[in-house]
Amino acid sequence: MRVRFLGSGDAFGSGGRFQTCIHVQAAGAQVLLDCGASSLVAMRRFGVDPQAIDAVVLSHLHGDHFGGVPFLILDAQFKRRTRPLTVAGPPGVEARVRATMEVLFPGSTAVERRFVTRFVELADRLPQGLGPFTVTPFPVVHASGAPSFALRLACDGKVIAYSGDTEWTEVLLDAARAADLFIAEALFVDKRVKFHLDAQTLLANRARLDCRRLVVTHMSDDVLGRLDELGVEAAEDGREFVV
Repeated sequence: MRVRFLGSGDAFGSGGRFQTCIHVQAAGAQVLLDCGASSLVAMRRFGVDPQAIDAVVLSHLHGDHFGGVPFLILDAQFKRRTRPLTVAGPPGVEARVRATMEVLFPGSTAVERRFVTRFVELADRLPQGLGPFTVTPFPVVHASGAPSFALRLACDGKVIAYSGDTEWTEVLLDAARAADLFIAEALFVDKRVKFHLDAQTLLANRARLDCRRLVVTHMSDDVLGRLDELGVEAAEDGREFVV
């Protein structure tokens, strides 16, 4: 699997980074893990064809993680896409995306398109097939008006785990178990904020995380300014990993 960070920033663009969007390629298919509001711009910046995306998998329904989906759908409409697009996420994902589309572009949900947009609701620890990928969600602790998940994406014998946004929870040990790559939020260095994970807590549990490689993302200026002292791999917009 090829994993490329199209967006590794927090909700507020700290460090000039795009909001969360992780591009994964394997077995001839392409998916996005989260699709923040700036994701379409990021895709064009880094040469990823939006029309080639087969599925979007959402960890939770905050704008910096799903707000790019309406733009992705409308761009596909204007580019006359015909291939189906799957959007998988927490319960209520279809209603939230449609409501957002209507706020941003009134009347847009009533337009007939050449392609099918299929919405899939993820359920706690229930594996879901998306083409050659299998995604398994794990419930985490993050208030977003719907369940929030850590995600585990498997394909061709490789596994990527992704924390989404969450405070520390023992569920992350299950999500990351035997993963080739665990992508984890690190919003602050040592400041504890409800519903979010800090680098100090994450690294204190590093030995318990049974993953081969750990990469932090969703970083505020606090973390970006102190990365050298943390001694941990960090995501960067445009950076690619081969799993």
